[in-house]
Amino acid sequence: MSEVAASVAGQLLRQYGDDACVIATLRAAEVAAQGDVEALAHWDAVIAILEGSDSGPVN
Repeated sequence: MSEVAASVAGQLLRQYGDDACVIATLRAAEVAAQGDVEALAHWDAVIAILEGSDSGPVN
């Protein structure tokens, strides 16, 4: 797991709560539309962390 992705996931959870995954998905769609493959991989990692965060908080 990327430390950067984990940090971003934590920030999204603190800021958006239950909507964090929705926000990350919207950002992933934005970078996908721009054709930015690296940024899309980052947001996919963030989404994966958020989807697995039911067991506890993300740092």
